[in-house]
Amino acid sequence: MFEGQPKGLFALALANTGERFGYYTMLAVFALFMRENFGMTADEAGNFYATFLAFVYFLPFIGGILADKFGYGKMVTIGIVVMFLGYLLLAVPLGAADTAYWAVVGALALISIGTGLFKGNLQVMVGNLYDDPRYSSKRDAAFSLFYMAINIGALFAPTAAVEIMDYAQNTLGYTLADSYHFAFGVACASLVLSIAIYYIFRGTFKHVEGGVKKADSKAAAAEEELSPAETKARVIALCLVFAVVIFFWMAFHQNGLTLTYFAAEFTARSSEGAQSMLFSVWNLVAIIVIVYALFSLFQSKSGKAKAISGAVAAAAIGFLGYQYATIDGSVAVNAPIFQQFNPFYVVALTPVSMAIFSSLAAKGKEPSAPRKIAYGMLVAAAGFAVIAIGSMGLLTPNEQAAAGESAALVSPNWLISTYLVLTFAELLLSPMGISFVSKVAPPKLKGMMMGGWFVATAIGNYLTKVGSAFWGDLSLVAVWGIFIVLCLLSALFMFVMMKRLEKVA
Repeated sequence: MFEGQPKGLFALALANTGERFGYYTMLAVFALFMRENFGMTADEAGNFYATFLAFVYFLPFIGGILADKFGYGKMVTIGIVVMFLGYLLLAVPLGAADTAYWAVVGALALISIGTGLFKGNLQVMVGNLYDDPRYSSKRDAAFSLFYMAINIGALFAPTAAVEIMDYAQNTLGYTLADSYHFAFGVACASLVLSIAIYYIFRGTFKHVEGGVKKADSKAAAAEEELSPAETKARVIALCLVFAVVIFFWMAFHQNGLTLTYFAAEFTARSSEGAQSMLFSVWNLVAIIVIVYALFSLFQSKSGKAKAISGAVAAAAIGFLGYQYATIDGSVAVNAPIFQQFNPFYVVALTPVSMAIFSSLAAKGKEPSAPRKIAYGMLVAAAGFAVIAIGSMGLLTPNEQAAAGESAALVSPNWLISTYLVLTFAELLLSPMGISFVSKVAPPKLKGMMMGGWFVATAIGNYLTKVGSAFWGDLSLVAVWGIFIVLCLLSALFMFVMMKRLEKVA
């Protein structure tokens, strides 16, 4: 899985993991902070949150244009510094006056601008590593690994935010409102780690940072080989993919909206037995360790490596056995905790998906990136079909609220299963889509086209509110049906356009 990849991939992936850990740590508590510190209503905090996300995903388009002119490495470095200043400003407790409010606005502006310079351009650099013919066949696998690194940061972020806030309140005596700044401080520290990794291992990827003279650049030669017609064909193909990506993220990011509403209003609020173990992040980490240890066990060539892998797997299994043996009663199931399942599945299933596609590639049967995206939309439709089945016979959200304590609740397994299927869709679409952009984008427009991917993501995020707009008097099956239909239509569109897309792939 990790063999044959350029060293620069791991350096860039680790740098991105540090940045994403900080981002998701901040994001896990940000809306709650705005309500607690400034007395915002849920709707006011939600609008603030949505606006921030829109800028975070739109500004990589601008950052990409700048990087195409000035170099990707330069923009990534500036982006890390600007983000650090934003998190540092958030970490300073300034109270709840107007000064504090505008400091938060300024901090979010810095984080958005920094992310715009950093995120897309780092991914372009990853793609540039695979312009080398020695590594070109490993591009899709590389982005799967890179995507896994993002989700490692996302997996631990909510727990880090909660634990540091508990420490600030219970050990240091800070108020609830002030304890949020400790979580923002964790995000700030993660940026220091990120930039340290970037510069310590810069020698492994410096050659893909861009900004060099065209006479010395391999990309310059590639630029000259593309005719205007070829450039146009590539841009059109990418725009077709972006159109589908909008509807994927519109559906997928219901995890933070209607699927979370379902968790809060229709899902059992406690769990017992083996199922309750799934709501501890450390148990999920143990499962991940077992998966990777088993892969290493079967792939290792030396007896010593196999023995170490087996011992690690046995230790993780022993840890889970102890956790099961010491279960005492039930555990509370809060709606936000379901957010940990998606990154858990991504990290745990990445080696599985890579093994499947490696096997297909060896047989000459691996689907193209556009075809994987189309399959991803079909799988996403299946994910919403799972939750639709689990919603049959339930009241509408408004009826559920009126029913109060007598309202029927369903097993958490429906949501856990839904997230599993949606993660399969994500693994087919997101890393493959980013890989496709890095491969197909005209050399002169790589930064802009990667930014276009994030613009599509931003639009999809904005359109997630379609789900909440129907959350009330409409039956749940009808709500989920909207996303099933959108995903199926998007898949159909991809298959209709497949020849054009695969022609440039």
